Amino acid sequence: MKLSRVAALSSSLLLGAVLALTGAGQAQAAAVDYVALGDSYSSGVGSGSYDGSSGDCKRTPKAYPALWAAANSPSSFAFTACSGARTGDVTSGQLGPLNASTDLVSITIGGNDAGFADVMTTCVLQSESTCVNRVNQARAYVDSTLPGKLDAVYSAIRAKAPGARVVVLGYPRFYKLSGSCVTGLSEAERTAINSASDYLNAATAKRAGAHGFTFASVVPQFTGHEICSGSAWLHSVNWLNIGESYHPTAAGQSGGYLPAFRAVA
Repeated sequence: MKLSRVAALSSSLLLGAVLALTGAGQAQAAAVDYVALGDSYSSGVGSGSYDGSSGDCKRTPKAYPALWAAANSPSSFAFTACSGARTGDVTSGQLGPLNASTDLVSITIGGNDAGFADVMTTCVLQSESTCVNRVNQARAYVDSTLPGKLDAVYSAIRAKAPGARVVVLGYPRFYKLSGSCVTGLSEAERTAINSASDYLNAATAKRAGAHGFTFASVVPQFTGHEICSGSAWLHSVNWLNIGESYHPTAAGQSGGYLPAFRAVA
């Protein structure tokens, strides 16, 4: 009898301790202060339902930062990512919400600095050789100039949010090679564009790591959902809404970017 009472008491105490720890863990998770920075891949261009108050920044509740915030109920959520943003735009206009209490930061940046929109336009409108030459120019910029610009952004983030976990997300590969597309760019152009995306991701990951930040690739999530895959999570060229071309759809945000962020956030 006495042993049974001791066992029951021990079980009750253990259960109480587990519940207390679980509650503490939930409270800690809810106390996260999250700031989402970056360009159109973070603001959600291409996924629709844009917040009119965000103007040309085209932020949307369908973007991965808003989806993560909706699912995790952080104590605060500041969403300053903006369509068209370059590294200088982040440092000059997006860092206001960061402070010593910020726990979590996400960012996509660098594609606009490298001129990726111009690369895609060139490849769609001009010859294969001109396309490949423009891709090579972008790669040269990634080698010579982009690392310093990324360093400036990352240093500014760390200075304002010294204790935050910073997640830098990359860009998808755009094309499935030997895929379902029968018109449009040549296979050589698609290969060059994919290679440039990988090159940009590698450079970004290296600089993120140098600052102690976490780099999250989205390439695995988008594999099988590239343009020409038959199940694309990326818009191809859209002449009626050119700004959404080569951006993730709503499925690309929820099925591609969100899981990549959630896995490391």
